[in-house]
Amino acid sequence: MDSLFWMGGRLATNLEEISHDLSSLLKPGFWAVIGTFENAWTLARFGTVVDAPFPEVKTEWRPITTESWKSSLDSDSYCHYVSKIRNHIADGDVYQVNACRILSAPNGLNKDLKPLMRKILRENPAPFASYLQLPSIEIASASPERFISITNRVLTSSPIKGTSASENFLEKDRAENLMIVDLIRNDMSTTARIGSVTTPRLLATEKHPGLFHLVSDVRSELRNDCSITDVLNAMMPPGSVSGAPKSSALRIIESNEGKRGPYCGALGWVQGDCAELAVGIRTFWQSNDRLNFGTGAGITWGSDPILEWEETELKARTLIGIASS
Repeated sequence: MDSLFWMGGRLATNLEEISHDLSSLLKPGFWAVIGTFENAWTLARFGTVVDAPFPEVKTEWRPITTESWKSSLDSDSYCHYVSKIRNHIADGDVYQVNACRILSAPNGLNKDLKPLMRKILRENPAPFASYLQLPSIEIASASPERFISITNRVLTSSPIKGTSASENFLEKDRAENLMIVDLIRNDMSTTARIGSVTTPRLLATEKHPGLFHLVSDVRSELRNDCSITDVLNAMMPPGSVSGAPKSSALRIIESNEGKRGPYCGALGWVQGDCAELAVGIRTFWQSNDRLNFGTGAGITWGSDPILEWEETELKARTLIGIASS
């Protein structure tokens, strides 16, 4: 099975090296990057990179029945998790936590995810859609969210917080977005030139397949002594899928969820001083003949447990439908 990476019209082939040491990104070349939510890295250096559409696929995707998907948390367990987070907020431990669950289903009928990726590109186009196939992992992503972009030493992050079936958002959604913008500004400041952290876009509404999001942009200029590895060490895991304060949110997540793996991590590429990485949401990954997909919601004091469960259903509905048809 040939290794390849595709994102944003860039196709990388001819795998030359795999590393799990983040400092490898300082070496020349084009690196495909996957970082798990738990901060484990797989870096793949490819020798050939061209501008090209996603490769043609001869086989068709064999659907997974809707009934085959099992959730790591059922509705009652998830609602209990939300209530526990609200108790932590009441106690002053945290302001916001992203509460997630993993859906999985057997996938013995499909030898790889390329046909699924073709379906995703047709039926659920996403600004940071990407595909990675390595000997140890395979990912097909329809991520709508920029984690980091670096061009000309300018760093941009575009957190998504706030999801709705319409253009009408709750006050809770706006408050949640502002919390995460503050968190990302703080994460960015550790590698930024003094006074360069700005928020050029705040609480913008974006339409995506089947739903709407509130999106903001945070931008900074990197200090001369900072590299991509410094940025990733400062900003992982992504603030929009962890919570605020991040350290407290991560403790709550660790005690209530299993490992998220690629879900809510980072996926993209690094080449010299340039980088484009997405947050690993709306993402399928394959392991042990099982297909996995994560979904979650940001929990604040204003959260209603049942409505938060319904938000996780909304976020999963379109893509699970694509895999099941």
